[in-house]
Amino acid sequence: MTEREKMLAGQLYDCGDAELLTQWHKAKDLMRDYNQTNSADTEKKQTILNQLLGGAGKNLWITAPFYVDYGENIYFGNNCEVNMNCTFLDDNIIRIGHNALIAPNVQIYTAFHPTNAAERFGEPKEDGSFAFCKTQTAPVTIGNNVWIGGGAVIMPGVTIGDNVVIGAGSVVTKDIPDHVIAYGNPCRVVRKNESSLKCRIFNHSTVKKNDSPLRHLTR
Repeated sequence: MTEREKMLAGQLYDCGDAELLTQWHKAKDLMRDYNQTNSADTEKKQTILNQLLGGAGKNLWITAPFYVDYGENIYFGNNCEVNMNCTFLDDNIIRIGHNALIAPNVQIYTAFHPTNAAERFGEPKEDGSFAFCKTQTAPVTIGNNVWIGGGAVIMPGVTIGDNVVIGAGSVVTKDIPDHVIAYGNPCRVVRKNESSLKCRIFNHSTVKKNDSPLRHLTR
């Protein structure tokens, strides 16, 4: 298996592999170009995203700055909005469904490392330096009609169901089922996501002013 195949299979792999580094640098250059493009130049931004991402549906809006590892392992459905300063470490697949709203500073991780330092770095080289740390991965899947609040962290291997709201600042370490509102560190289901939370499909959300759990949610 190549190191890329090991990476996507969730096996320990070498981040310093030539093929992976080539894609990593390509993604970083495209990411830089996107983040430095004039905000109103939607045509150029779309061209860059077409080169950077693995796939995307219609009406994708990503506010710069936006940060990735490889880019090619990220997939969006239709009508998705990603607000500023989000980081998607796509060492494995990140798949996001239709009508997603992702608030500023959200971090989605697919990579993790051995907790033992000797296993993580191996033996030092003759000059005393270390090779790239060993890494494993697990994919992240986010369903349709999901709103992820500002500053949330989605950990490797997590699946978030359809019609879910994740509160701001949550650390999501386990799967979240369909039709719920969840928040906290670690993130836990608080209640069902019923008619008290009425979302318009793209760009905006309206909620009841007296719905106190919504203080944990922010765009």
